[in-house]
Amino acid sequence: MKLQVRYANHPEDSKHYTTEDLRRHYLMEKVFEADDILLVYSHQDRIISGGVMPVTKALPLETSDELRAAYFLERRELGVINIGGAGKVTLDGKVYNVKSKDGMYVGMGTKEVVFESNDPKNPAKFYISSCPAHKTYPTYYIDFDKANHRPCGEAKTLNKRVINQYIHPDVCKSCQLAMGMTELAEGSGWNTMPSHTHERRMEVYFYFNIPADNVVFHMMGQPQETRHIVMQNEQLVISPSWSIHSGIGTSNYTFIWAMCGENQEFDDMDNIKTTDLR
Repeated sequence: MKLQVRYANHPEDSKHYTTEDLRRHYLMEKVFEADDILLVYSHQDRIISGGVMPVTKALPLETSDELRAAYFLERRELGVINIGGAGKVTLDGKVYNVKSKDGMYVGMGTKEVVFESNDPKNPAKFYISSCPAHKTYPTYYIDFDKANHRPCGEAKTLNKRVINQYIHPDVCKSCQLAMGMTELAEGSGWNTMPSHTHERRMEVYFYFNIPADNVVFHMMGQPQETRHIVMQNEQLVISPSWSIHSGIGTSNYTFIWAMCGENQEFDDMDNIKTTDLR
């Protein structure tokens, strides 16, 4: 397992960042690597996100010096969404068969978490996010059909999409983690537009299903001081609570979002008129 650490910063600092600085502080360029676990630990609400890609062997989710914990989920909860082939997640000896696009919520106190693929030629790709927890809630398997599906946007504004809420109060209980997957319709490129901020929560976006030779321009920064990061397929970006987090792709794409912080109210956001952005 490889764990990067990214520190929190003040929005005034980001005004002076170069392209290289923005990418170094907020972007994780490689999320999946065969037979390895690649994670980033952000001091923005202490979220941990990244990819688990078992191919020829099972991969246990182990603790690290940064956590100072006996095991990874001693004081944390975990969300999982599989974007690859079918696989297995073993939790304290209980095996869950996880199909593509299915997810899981794993409660605090689970000691053993092991990931496997059914077929090394079509390996599972488990995207995970974890944040601190104060109470143990039951582990919950989230079949894609059980997710809360919210169509929104319009083709004429290039933002027709479906927000699939996996870890959400309407689906299952968690301490503070919220997680889901948004799929853009063909012909649409904008996500989260009109944009917003939510001072009570930070967010991580993981962009994937970006066709070859295409990119997503991820918009960030304060509404009157915006910046952008150009992202390619299967890359992750950290969005502080003070930052907008919209994006425009050169084609349609999919992204997984994970939030943690003060509350779980999905619609608790400070909306920003598009014409007020600078």
